[in-house]
Amino acid sequence: MSDQSSKLLDQVRDVLRLKHYAIRTEDAYVDWIRRFILFHNKRHPAEMGAAEINAFLTHLAVKENVAASTQNQALAALLFLYREVLHQDLGPIEPVHAQKPQHLPVVLTREEVRLILANMTGIHQLMAKLLYGTGMRLMECVRLRVKDIDFARREILIRDGKGEKDRVTMLPESLIAPLQEHLQQVKALHERDLAAGYGAVYMPYALERKYPNAAKEWGWQYVFPAANLSVDPRSGVTRRHHIDESGLQKAVRAAVQKTGIAKPASCHTFRHSFATHLLESGQDIRTVQELLGHKDVKTTMIYTHVLNRGPFGVRSPLDFP
Repeated sequence: MSDQSSKLLDQVRDVLRLKHYAIRTEDAYVDWIRRFILFHNKRHPAEMGAAEINAFLTHLAVKENVAASTQNQALAALLFLYREVLHQDLGPIEPVHAQKPQHLPVVLTREEVRLILANMTGIHQLMAKLLYGTGMRLMECVRLRVKDIDFARREILIRDGKGEKDRVTMLPESLIAPLQEHLQQVKALHERDLAAGYGAVYMPYALERKYPNAAKEWGWQYVFPAANLSVDPRSGVTRRHHIDESGLQKAVRAAVQKTGIAKPASCHTFRHSFATHLLESGQDIRTVQELLGHKDVKTTMIYTHVLNRGPFGVRSPLDFP
């Protein structure tokens, strides 16, 4: 790749950081822009436009057979490049779209959830219980901060969820004591970090500049911190980040295998099961929508199709008396 293109990618990173994009998004966008440049024989994006974007996205769908979500991410990256970095107007973007599969979510029974959780231990079991008991997404659980757990109100405030929206979900009664015990251990770890000259956590957006001392406050610490200190790839600062999500993913897979459950269950399956079990118990779908943080109730409606009793309580004619 030419020096000019490399400088452009550095520009992209600078703008992404200025606009407070997550580091995962930053890495993904830069990678897509790099692939776009290489696809067009290292031409500079300023010399290209909508036609080249359409060709690249169509190639992803037709030749590489990527998922619709993957193609959408590539499009988002290229739109960001042209609108936010190059400030270049684009014509209509009309690629061949990758087909979006209409899959129903995998849902566990209550007994299957119990068996999987019983085959987990320690922090990973506590995190898995939170996923099922609150409907949180995996990364929402991993990024949870101490100050966002309200034991008095039995609530958890989920900040910057999907779409950068905040929402409130319940704190399961059965997790209060285990969480409080866990936080005592986390606080002891934080105090050791402070004594060693560390203890500052990553602060979102411009809060680190606005409140320079807040990063070391107990409330801002991660509920599930990493076992070791690490160097922040952006700032170069050594600090304790949150636990890596891959550990929980592996623990869930191992527990599913131990139970012999044939369903392709994952961390996200706990969220699907949370929603389905609430609807099965008679909870209003709008309430479930709020707890999940769905923008449109149509998204939540998919769970009515996986209820044991069917979407409208319809019985099979085979079961008629």
